[in-house]
Amino acid sequence: MVRTNPNLMKRAKWAAGISAAILFYLFPAATFAQDSLFIIPKPLIQQARLGHFTFTAQTQVFSSNEFIGAADLLHEHPYIHFKKIISLTAIKQMPKQGIILVRANQKDTLAQNAYRLLVEPKRIIITAHQPAAILNAIATLRQIAYTRKNGDQIPAVWIEDRPAFGYRGLMLDVSRNFFPIPFLKKYIDIMSLYKLNTFHWHLTDGAGWRLEIKKYPELTQKAAWRTNANWKYWWNSGRKYAEMGTPEASGGFYTADQARDLVSYAAKRGITVIPEIEMPAHSEEVLAAYPNLSCYGVPYKNSEFCIGNEETFTFLQNVLDEVMSIFPSKYIHIGGDEADKSAWKTCSKCQKIIKDFNLKDENGLQSYAIKRIETYLTSKGRKLIGWDEILEGGLAPEATVMSWRGEKGGIEAANSGHDVIMTPGAYLYFDAYQTNPIGQPEAIGGYLPLQKVYAYHPIATQIDADKQKHILGVQANMWTEYMPTSNQVEYMAFPRVLALAEMAWTAEKNKSWNDFQLRLQKHYLLLQRLNVNYYPPSTALSVLSTFDIDKKTATVTITSEQFEPSIHYTVDGSAPTATSPLYHAPISLSATAIVKTAIFKGDIQIGKTAELQVDIHKAIGKKVIYNNSWSTNYPAQKEITLVNGQTGDLTYGDGQWQGFLGDFDVTIDMDTIQLLSQLKIRFMQSTGPGVYIPAQVTVAVSEDGKVFKTVPKSDNDVPYTDPTLRFKTFVFDLKGNIARFIKITGKNEKNGFMFTDEVVVY
Repeated sequence: MVRTNPNLMKRAKWAAGISAAILFYLFPAATFAQDSLFIIPKPLIQQARLGHFTFTAQTQVFSSNEFIGAADLLHEHPYIHFKKIISLTAIKQMPKQGIILVRANQKDTLAQNAYRLLVEPKRIIITAHQPAAILNAIATLRQIAYTRKNGDQIPAVWIEDRPAFGYRGLMLDVSRNFFPIPFLKKYIDIMSLYKLNTFHWHLTDGAGWRLEIKKYPELTQKAAWRTNANWKYWWNSGRKYAEMGTPEASGGFYTADQARDLVSYAAKRGITVIPEIEMPAHSEEVLAAYPNLSCYGVPYKNSEFCIGNEETFTFLQNVLDEVMSIFPSKYIHIGGDEADKSAWKTCSKCQKIIKDFNLKDENGLQSYAIKRIETYLTSKGRKLIGWDEILEGGLAPEATVMSWRGEKGGIEAANSGHDVIMTPGAYLYFDAYQTNPIGQPEAIGGYLPLQKVYAYHPIATQIDADKQKHILGVQANMWTEYMPTSNQVEYMAFPRVLALAEMAWTAEKNKSWNDFQLRLQKHYLLLQRLNVNYYPPSTALSVLSTFDIDKKTATVTITSEQFEPSIHYTVDGSAPTATSPLYHAPISLSATAIVKTAIFKGDIQIGKTAELQVDIHKAIGKKVIYNNSWSTNYPAQKEITLVNGQTGDLTYGDGQWQGFLGDFDVTIDMDTIQLLSQLKIRFMQSTGPGVYIPAQVTVAVSEDGKVFKTVPKSDNDVPYTDPTLRFKTFVFDLKGNIARFIKITGKNEKNGFMFTDEVVVY
């Protein structure tokens, strides 16, 4: 047995303490790896201190009177157990132990919306001016506990933190699919942990009305129920509603008392619930129950309210009265998007309003309706918020805009002096695929990986400096057409919600994708502890190339969702192994090559091999004549798109896929007459948003651009009924052909969009 000298042990501990103290004063932000705090969103200031605080059964909680309500949320901390909150006014001096919530004094330099969290070995002191800031500090404490294996002990730290944006929102659509209150509370719990402060509750839409309105019982007796639970099947099979109680009825609604309870539950966690009641469009369910409010006066004919019918406004005001009695939020969301105005054009009542009020057209009619509703809400002390279509025909004076069709509407509204919430679909619609759609549950389409969410910044450069204050914040949206269960909602939401949280809270200059990835690794433990069905990082690799036309070189980039993976690659078409070159930086190529790559852990390959053929071909940089121009909505890189040496990624919104309406019809001028051997052209199919591969592609060649010789056409063999993301490369054998001009046509049989990314010519 080895015996130790107790005096030597004391000296060693004393020396270690002195060394640690010296290190701290020299490097106050430094901390040991095992004591690191991996907080999301990233705090403004975070400095490590000496020692640890340990939660025990005897830990007491003290609070200033104004924070006692907020302090009650500490009961939900997994390691804090206390019977009551002791008021600081009941004691004479600051406690030496325990958890202390104290109001900042007037001389404190702490910002009004900020909190200060000081963890010492014997006590935790939280300082703030407002209860909302105290709740954010409590969220930080809870998050620290959930992200540590032993959360009953946390390292001493000093944190000072505040949000970059006041509005930090997450929406859930419960119309397409109905979700029970326990799940909504779980959703709100996780929002609060990540300091999101607004739950946008999309309660009504054509797929179902979800809120009890006592004055109009048919809304929940009929409009809340449909004939099939599967939204897609229902949408494509007549879109009929059912009476509550019939065997085929599928749906549900929230009672007024259930909604009030959820509002109270959210408020305790620092979250405001904003209800959305759709108008004047997306109201098929209402008009099936109350057809007298439609232009045609019969069910299943209209999605839009009749604006010329005064009963419409009586109905809407009565509904809003009951909504406002449930929801105390400053904002009431009225939708206002995607109105089909065709019925208004033939409705005598609507046309009379246009004439009587000297409105320009049906856009003006919609603006008339929005302004009437805004006036009513304002008279009740509330504010109207709607999607960016409410700009059409003129924006209501005090309205706030949610900009979803890109940023254009938000920029216009902000520069006009209106408040804006940025929620552009390309960055914040979480119904899009978050990885390669192949093998994923069906979604609406698109491609929105975690890094793209994180990269978004809501203040566009086109917004005037003095108008940037009108960007109140950001919101991500969960549209649930393809999310029939709460598990699927969680799978699509997380971990993208964490990227949203940091993007909304942390100042742009303090964001770092690499640092976020590092901290994210610890949050999978938190999500597991809360039984969240999150999307796990894929082992699949993304291989993309760019091309420098002047240097005639391609640059290949390999990315992974895994954290710091060991990626090996080859450029000769052979299968990669653990001894193949290790990927550290983009690969430069000056000739056509097949890049193959895979992740390895030791000698074991993880996941499948990824592959990209990099084509450095004859048509790069050549002139493309568009006999039918691209869609102005999807110009990609315009004239150079099809011959810039770059293929597209998994989404048609990536700037490399060029979109076409009507037939695809281009001619490539190769500059000189030359011998050809092969042509390849790739198309995408995503049937959800109406993107289809052409029925057939034809290629013709010519020496003079006048007389063309057609080579055998190629037919599409990808079925239009396939709902998954598909790609097809049409390959043409041009051996023996001498030509300068190459004409390529694609038949748009489905009259939807066609997208192609590159014409490869050898």
